[in-house]
Amino acid sequence: MDLTWKTCSSDYIHKGPWATLRYDKCEMPDGRIVDEYYVLEYPNWVNAVAITENNKILMVRQYRHAAAIVSLEIPGGVIDGDESPEQAMHRELLEETGYRFDAMELLCTVYANPSTANNHTYCFLARGGIKVQEQSLDEHEELVVEEYTIAEVKQLLADNKIAQALHCTGLFYALIRLEELK
Repeated sequence: MDLTWKTCSSDYIHKGPWATLRYDKCEMPDGRIVDEYYVLEYPNWVNAVAITENNKILMVRQYRHAAAIVSLEIPGGVIDGDESPEQAMHRELLEETGYRFDAMELLCTVYANPSTANNHTYCFLARGGIKVQEQSLDEHEELVVEEYTIAEVKQLLADNKIAQALHCTGLFYALIRLEELK
């Protein structure tokens, strides 16, 4: 059974560098028409569980205005232009943490909210990180780099201390790959 909707038309309400809002007129498989289905268009994202050469997981703590929280997260960000996801992840790690990683493995590709947003996130496992420079943050970025053991990260997850759902997902996939979940 084909569950795919056909897009008949799209109209844009707002186009911005970080978010675009459109509504689509769609036809469902049984012929019913959905006149206004709202879709948020975002660029695709990357994040990484970044493990240093000393076997510490790098985390970043930063303020997230939309939720009004200080959030403990794994490094990540937006894929710029024609970067590959892996190139974007290497860049983000260097900018946010000052660490270079030679070993990078794609763990999963996930959608934050496929019912209303069209983008996805590539989650990586980066190993063997070496500090090679200071942070190089964007104009409105303020973040603190912190190091945790695998056991500490597992406890942070168990205690619900990591609020960003996509980052929790990446962490759980990494813990499975590292055979740290029993």
